[in-house]
Amino acid sequence: MQFLKTLFWVLIAVLVALFARANWTPVTLNLWNDIQADTKLPLLLLVGFLIGWLPTWLILRARIWGLRRRIDAMERNRVAALSSDAAGAEEPEPVA
Repeated sequence: MQFLKTLFWVLIAVLVALFARANWTPVTLNLWNDIQADTKLPLLLLVGFLIGWLPTWLILRARIWGLRRRIDAMERNRVAALSSDAAGAEEPEPVA
């Protein structure tokens, strides 16, 4: 399965490289009134992809981090409850 995953990513990389080579043309961006920027088309597409992907990835990582913290807290509480139950079971109960 790892081989197929690697093959898939190599195929994607080759396709992106071929696309970049075929479209290596300058693009003029009109930023503000008289400010223009000249860049290559593949670079512009990469920046656009990162602008869309990076915030989504950061939100995902933040949610995973929060969920891991909650799971760790639940596990600590469970271990504490089990150890207190075990300690309470070992003490002899007073006879009335």
